[in-house]
Amino acid sequence: MAYGNNVGQAYLDFTNLELWRKARELKNNIFLLTKRFPFDERFRLADQLIRASRSICASIAEGHGRYTFKDQIHFCIISRGSLSEVKNHIIDARDCEYILENEFIQFQDNIAEILRLLNGYIKYLRSKID
Repeated sequence: MAYGNNVGQAYLDFTNLELWRKARELKNNIFLLTKRFPFDERFRLADQLIRASRSICASIAEGHGRYTFKDQIHFCIISRGSLSEVKNHIIDARDCEYILENEFIQFQDNIAEILRLLNGYIKYLRSKID
């Protein structure tokens, strides 16, 4: 669904952004992954992974709803930080042998793709300021 902002440009709803859709897919895969973690990790690593992965999507959505491009960039940068946090926690999960090597590689690939999309989106938003 398109909507206009006061800058005079029409935007798609954040749910139409490929970046947000890929981040949502990662979030859902992390949720499924953490269900397999040992019970004692429920309120430790699993909780941190779920919160960080949700923050990626939420920050993209919140930034998309902001009035200025600078505000949008700010929330994309927050999202990038959450993505780095997820990457670290996935490494922790691999170190603890909660995920197999092939799963680890798939998560790393997904994270790299989201980072590429996020950096591209930030570059696009910065071009709107200049």
